[in-house]
Parts: sequence; C-alpha cells; structure tokens
Amino acid sequence: MGLLTHKVERSEIASGDHIYTWRTVFAYSHHGIYVGGSKVVHFTRDQNVVSGDPILFSAPLNCSSASSTNVSSTCTNIPDCGFQQKESGVVLSCLDCFLGEEGLLYRFDYGASPSVFLTKLRGGTCTTAQSDPPEAVIHRAMYLLQNGFGSYDVFKNNCEDFALYCKTGLLVLDQGALGRSGQAASVIGAPLAAIASSPLKLFMTSPAGLIIATAGMYCLTRYATDIGVRTDVTKVQVEELTSFHNCKSSKKRKNENHCDTREVTLNQTDTPAKKLRRCD
Repeated sequence: MGLLTHKVERSEIASGDHIYTWRTVFAYSHHGIYVGGSKVVHFTRDQNVVSGDPILFSAPLNCSSASSTNVSSTCTNIPDCGFQQKESGVVLSCLDCFLGEEGLLYRFDYGASPSVFLTKLRGGTCTTAQSDPPEAVIHRAMYLLQNGFGSYDVFKNNCEDFALYCKTGLLVLDQGALGRSGQAASVIGAPLAAIASSPLKLFMTSPAGLIIATAGMYCLTRYATDIGVRTDVTKVQVEELTSFHNCKSSKKRKNENHCDTREVTLNQTDTPAKKLRRCD
C-alpha cells in the first residue's frame, strides 16, 4: 500500500478488486470493479439523460454506446465492450478503455487501519470497511449492470459509491446525507477544515502550526465520513436495492400510504436483520 495511493500492475489485480485511475492530471479518479477477463463494470453519467451536475468522479468511455443492443463498434479488445442498458449509467468496458489514455492502474484498499487511513491525504483511495468475498462483489456488479444503480449524483451516488457498494453492500440510510465517496468527502472536507481552523489564527503565530492544525481537521473530517465508521449505513442485498431506493424517495415525499414495514433480506455476511421501509 503506497503512502498516497496504491499503484499496481495489471498482473497484480484479481477478479472482484475495486480499481481506479486518475483523470486530468490527478484532478479526480474514476472507479470500477474488475470482474476478470480484462473487463471492468463501472458507473458513469447516463449518456441519455441531460443533467446540470458538474462532470466529476465519472468519465465518458472511449468506446461505449448507451444501448444494450448497440455495443462498441470501435474497440476490438472484447466483443461486449461498451455494453450498457438503456438509460443506465452502469457500463461494461475493457480494461484499456476504462483506464483511458493515461493508462495508470490503482487498487482501492479495504480494511485500512485508522492510522493508515489518516495518512492518506487524498480521499477515494482506501476505507476502513472490510470487503465482502470476490464472488459477492462480482455478483453485485453484474446484477447492477443489468438493472442499473439509480441516478448519478456527484456527491451522493457517483462511480466510487458504486464500487464501494459492490465491495461492501453498504448503503447510506439518510436520503440527504453525503454518500460513501471519499472523493466527495475530500471536496467538502477541505473548505470546512479551513473554516473550522480559522479561529486558531488568534492563538497560533506560526503558519506551520496553522497548516498542521488545518490538515488534522481535514483528515478527521474524512475519517468521520468513512463507511467503515459511519453509523448511518446498513447492508442491503443487491436484489433489494430498487425497493430500498424507492422507499427512501417516498419517505422524502412523505407518502406513507404506499409503504409498509417489511424485513429486508440480508445476505449471509450480515448480522441481525434490520427493518426498513419498503414500497410496493
């Protein structure tokens, strides 16, 4: 594991790994799940839907087409490169197209200790949460390739959120809360840390001390939003994902007449069943 990131060679990755690559001179990274056979399943902005969100934390494919019946006609690495269901942002692409022109490959680390997590200055490189077995990870990724992962949201539901869910099965319960993405937490955490540390100027005469204090607040903010330590996440089986999202939307609309309380099926890696609101 590197100090800032974990760069790997292609021969080092295995099926079920959460991988990513940096875009635009390390401005942001794009994440996906390696499913074997030089194939990656990842979440991008839906090409059939116009949105005003800034284009961050996702990247257009070099060879994809937004249709389940019209796959890539330019990439010859694998026959199904660019497979994508209509109006879905989940795409299957070859590893070359996923990495793009820069071609640098990194592996996202799971089960990081708090001390290691806090040394990572860039968000979106590791988590303290534990990964599920590779077969469970691949099952989630392939299921979402066929059924979608909801609407893309730069702060609540981006490519890193997709990969984190595939690896852990964890979702944020609060509709209005920040998603699981470490990149999103970094974008929000940096200015918050600067604001929070501003009063310290009255007590610190050394610029170096203020910088260290700001960096410490930034790292603590990132740690507090990590899915491995958050208390507002729960494990949801991938087959229940649509019902889970639909119910959260209906809660937001306060439409209680169409919801009833049922026990959501959890997979074998979960502990006691939690009751969620589920909509028919």
